[in-house]
Formats: sequence, structure tokens, C-alpha cells
Amino acid sequence: MLGSLLVAGSGALWALTPSASDLQRRVGGLALAHGVTVVRPGEVPPLLAEAIVATEDERFYQHHGIDVVGLGRAFLYDVGHLCGCQGGSTITQQLVKDVYLNGSDGGLAKLADVALAFKVELQVSKQQILADYLSVVLAGYGVYGMPAAACADFGRPLGSLDLGQLALLAGMPQAPSGYDPRFNPVAAAGRRQEVLAAMVSEGYVTPEQAAAAATEPVVAGTPSRGC
Repeated sequence: MLGSLLVAGSGALWALTPSASDLQRRVGGLALAHGVTVVRPGEVPPLLAEAIVATEDERFYQHHGIDVVGLGRAFLYDVGHLCGCQGGSTITQQLVKDVYLNGSDGGLAKLADVALAFKVELQVSKQQILADYLSVVLAGYGVYGMPAAACADFGRPLGSLDLGQLALLAGMPQAPSGYDPRFNPVAAAGRRQEVLAAMVSEGYVTPEQAAAAATEPVVAGTPSRGC
């Protein structure tokens, strides 16, 4: 009986949520509303992609929208610490939350988030999902999209940033205002260290590369002509 109800509920949820075929249109509309440009997959710096995946969703290239392992680990952590500290959401779910659910993932929206994440992954490549996410993610105090954050924080286009700068940007989505180097350079430096450590753990960079990147100053720049 319970199994039948779950199947029926899942079917209804699938039918009631959007098809996700309009993802690119929605991303474009959200970018336009924020006054930023959409990043194409080929414009994502490889080191930034690796930093984001290592920090936000280490099994991004293996799952199909939902990371069951991550959800289980987050649940156990939250139970052990009596908090709702770790959400376990994938990059795909975070994109869906912003694009389809007005930034909400509580209550029924959480179930819709799961269904939509599956739908998106059935139709869109991982590279496109990552580019879309980086286009509209909140990446600082009032700053949306990684290209805008690169200009605001370093005064340089996204494609010209080095490892330390990209690692700092990759750490922003967890707490955009709290880690904004323009206002909280000490917290930003600490978060950058966490991102670099995750990249070392995942094999994206060497300990020596991470150590060198961690010595870079955390300062806000003046926008250059390219910004």
C-alpha cells in the first residue's frame, strides 16, 4: 500500500513539474534580470569547474541530479550535530532552485527540486549545467554570476584569473556575503583554503600548487577595461 502511494505520488510530482526543456530560456531571463551575461560551456575556466565540483558537488560527474551518498552523509551529520547544517544539494539542484523555484527548496519545493534535477540531467549536458549555474549563482554581496564576481573582486575577466582567485570565487556560493573579499577578507582567505584543500583531495591540483595559491593577497580590484 505504502509503495503504491509513493509511486503514485512520484508520478504526480513528475507530471506537475515543468519539463525543463525551457532551462536555457529561463537562465537567460534570470541573467538579464541580474544584468549579467550567460556563460557558455567553453568559457568556463577548467580550474574553476574543478574547484566548484570539488567544493560543492564532488560526485557531480557521476550522479544523475541527486547525490544519494551526499544526502545520506548530510543527514547523518545534521542528526549528530542537531542542526540543519548540510543540505546535500547537488549543483543541478542548486541551479533548479534558482531558476525554477525562486530560490526556495523547503517543503514541497524540495520534492519539486528533486524531480526537476532529474529532468534537467536527462536533457542537458554536465558542462551546460555547470555553465548555467556559474552564470546566475549569487557570488558575493549583490553580485550574480562568476564573471561579474571576477570583475568586482579582482578587476579582471574570469578567463584571466589564476588558481588562488578562482578558488576564492568557488568558495563564495556557500555564504556569498560572508565570504565576499571586499568586505570580509579574512573569512574569504579561510574559505579559499578550504577550497584548495578540497581540490588537492580530489587530485585536481598538487599540494605545492595549493600552498602557493594560498599565499596570494585577498583584495578587491579596480575593474579593468575587460570588465
